[in-house]
This record gives sequence, C-alpha cells and structure tokens, in this order.
Amino acid sequence: MTEPPEHRPAQPGETSAATPGAVRCSDAERAETESALHVAAGKGRLTIAEVEDRIARVYTARYRHELAAITADLPPEPEAVTGWRPIVSAASRQVLTDLSALLGRDGTVSTRRRLTIALITLATVLVAVSFLVLALHGIGGDGFEHHELGRE
Repeated sequence: MTEPPEHRPAQPGETSAATPGAVRCSDAERAETESALHVAAGKGRLTIAEVEDRIARVYTARYRHELAAITADLPPEPEAVTGWRPIVSAASRQVLTDLSALLGRDGTVSTRRRLTIALITLATVLVAVSFLVLALHGIGGDGFEHHELGRE
C-alpha cells in the first residue's frame, strides 16, 4: 500500500508535493518551538494535554510551515530590548525615585532608606571634592613645588 505524497518521506533532492518550495526545519527550530510551547503553558495559555499533543506534532514535523502552524494561535513573544536605552531609562527612574524619597515627597519610603540615600549622596560628593582637590593641587610629593614657599 502506498502512502499519499504528503505523508511519504521525501527522497533526497525532492521537495514536498503538497507545498513546493517548503523549507525543512532543523532540530534547533523544533527545540525552539517546544520551548515556546512550554512558555505558553507556564503563562496559562495551554493545558498540559495540549502541550503534550503539540510537542508530539513538533517532533513529527518536517517543514518550517508545519512548526509555524503548531504555534499559530499563540501570541508572539516580545523581542528583548537591547542596548543602552533601557539601562539609562531604568537608572534615571531609580535616581528620580531616590531623589523624591530623599526630599520626602514619597510617603512610602522608610526613614532608614532616606538616611541611606543621604549618606550615599554625601559620600559621593566627598569623593568628587577629593578628586577635584587632588587634580588641582597635585598627587604625591609635599605639594609645595608649585608654590613660592620655602624658595629664596
């Protein structure tokens, strides 16, 4: 008994008769699809039975469009934001939150946190002033080589 062309394994150099130009999927793509199914189950979008059924279909799929059909009803995962913009944004939000806490505008911040922020700010200012003094006066030596003190 012969299998229909869509269920018969393709021979080397032969494309699928059902979908000409179909691209075969790799093991990495199957694993990525399986991971997406597990994430969807973790978010409550699929039941365990649905995940098991779809994973069985993932490992019998031969072409990319078959993998896409398995996850077609799931929303795409948002792309991870990369670069400096999210880092700068998070840092600026934190600085603004700390400043509002330091100035007493945020009623939910504890006294201990306000004290900690004030001490860190004071230490930062002291370090900056120290660097400024060292840069203007010089580092090392007795510090009098730039002055006319002690010279005759």
